This record gives sequence, structure tokens and C-alpha cells, in this order.
Amino acid sequence: METFILLTRLAPEAVAEPKFIEKLERKVADRIRKHCPEVKWIGSYSVLGPYDYVDIFEAPDSEAATKVALLIRSFGHGTTETWIATPWDRFVEIAKKAAA
Repeated sequence: METFILLTRLAPEAVAEPKFIEKLERKVADRIRKHCPEVKWIGSYSVLGPYDYVDIFEAPDSEAATKVALLIRSFGHGTTETWIATPWDRFVEIAKKAAA
């Protein structure tokens, strides 16, 4: 499994009232569980800055991660950016092999 970081920015009109955020989150989570059962959710965070949310999840490959992003965007309320996250020890291994 690979680890992915998903950044989401909501459109201002997406949540006219704060109470709609929880409803939207439930709908998104349900859709992801239904269509991506192989994805393991690690955590979700509200952040300050250019993005509203950071989600961390594990997926078998980039195709599954892309599907998660597409499902989130399918609600029409925001944009996403997805990053793959390589654990530091694995990154060091890759760097050593690249230097050899």
C-alpha cells in the first residue's frame, strides 16, 4: 500500500452554513467506502492556509488514489491536489540505490 496526501479546497458557496460541512463529509466518506473499499483512511485534518482540508490515506496504487480524488470532486464543491508520500526510510533506500 502507498500513502497519499489529499489536499482539498472548498468553493465558498459549497457550505452556505457550517452545519453543512458534516453532512457533506458523511456523503463523501460513504461514497469512498462504497467505491474504494481497498482504501484505508488514516486521518483528516482541517488546516489554515490555501487548502481547507488535508486527508491522509493508503491505497494500493495511484489509480485508486485518483479514484478517491475524482469521487471527492464529483460533488462539485471543491478542488483537490494529491501527493504520494514516501516514508523517510524508504526514501533513503531509494536515494542510496540512485547514487550507486
